[in-house]
Amino acid sequence: MSRKPDPLRVSPGAILRQYSAEETAAWLAQWLEAFGKDRHGVNAKDYLWHIFSGARYPSLGGAKALTEYRRHSAPEYVVLSNARDVAFETNLPPETCSLSDFYVSPRNLAWTMAFTHEDGWLGPYFARHADFASLNEANLKRLQKAAEAEAAKMKGWR
Repeated sequence: MSRKPDPLRVSPGAILRQYSAEETAAWLAQWLEAFGKDRHGVNAKDYLWHIFSGARYPSLGGAKALTEYRRHSAPEYVVLSNARDVAFETNLPPETCSLSDFYVSPRNLAWTMAFTHEDGWLGPYFARHADFASLNEANLKRLQKAAEAEAAKMKGWR
């Protein structure tokens, strides 16, 4: 008898949509292009976060990583499983998930947060994209535009 996989859960926030297998593969390719170019030799095949723990991409670890993660906002967040078979979008930046190892990024990959099953010993890790300044600025502009649209809607404008 085969067992149904546990449902995906995140906290805080809600899962807005789950990506297809093709979309998940495309998301993984983009993430690796941004953060994983120098991943060989650190066992990133098993855990992508070894890219950070093995110092192959600059990152913050532990409490500093979590503090930095909490300082950043985006219009939406993409969560990628370490198994590379699941990706989904959330409305809030999750800190817990039913996946044991997962990666959170805004859609434009301005930054990424790697949550690990070794939390407290290795991880979590926070890393900025090489083009962080312009990508983060784009995220902030989208957030401002959404807030303005919501304010107009509250006034009865369409």
